[in-house]
Amino acid sequence: METDKPIVLPSAEVAAPFKRHSRTQILLAFGVAAVSDVLSIALTFAPPVEWALDLATAAALFFILGRRGPLLIGLVTEAIPGMGIYPVWVLVVLSILVYDKVKRPAKA
Repeated sequence: METDKPIVLPSAEVAAPFKRHSRTQILLAFGVAAVSDVLSIALTFAPPVEWALDLATAAALFFILGRRGPLLIGLVTEAIPGMGIYPVWVLVVLSILVYDKVKRPAKA
């Protein structure tokens, strides 16, 4: 038995439009991260000042890039003694820019 009615299946989830960061936001975020990493190396022997710098960096990147999970991970990583010699904030910004384009798989 054939019918002429089309079958409409409801979508499980409507994808939100992808919002890319502007070139200005990207350059500003990389600038803040680079300056913070350079100052972090210089402040290795003054931990309270380095912690304040890391909190300020996380807040600045939060305002520039929005609420992102890697910012918290970067803040925790910077709190580990000896990790200040690595460019953690630059890597955090890079990971946000790279992995923002990866879509999560749809829930079944």
